[in-house]
Amino acid sequence: MKVRIEEKFAAFAEHWRPKIIAQANGQDIRLVKTKGIFPWHSHRDAEETFLCWKGSFRVEFRDRVVTLEAGEMVVVPRGVEHRTASDEEAEVLIFEPSEVVNTGDAVVSEFTAPQGISI
Repeated sequence: MKVRIEEKFAAFAEHWRPKIIAQANGQDIRLVKTKGIFPWHSHRDAEETFLCWKGSFRVEFRDRVVTLEAGEMVVVPRGVEHRTASDEEAEVLIFEPSEVVNTGDAVVSEFTAPQGISI
């Protein structure tokens, strides 16, 4: 199935609410728009891959910050505490197991997105 990523990003406006655009081998490929700072959290049993599609996006670790520009990616190892952020709106693809909750082990909050939302 062919997916036009730019069209999918154009279909929603809210920040920090990942949308599934495809699934493969138990993994979701999710799109998310970001702006501001997401809570600190970790995912005990899953790695997360972030690919910056548009804008500038940060993955902050306790000991360093990885800044991604369009076309760059980073993998967060399982169990590693991190938070994500962008000063201006950014568009990001996330690759992670389907059962992963976006806020990981953080307390449920306004950042906790509903599971299974596809566009």
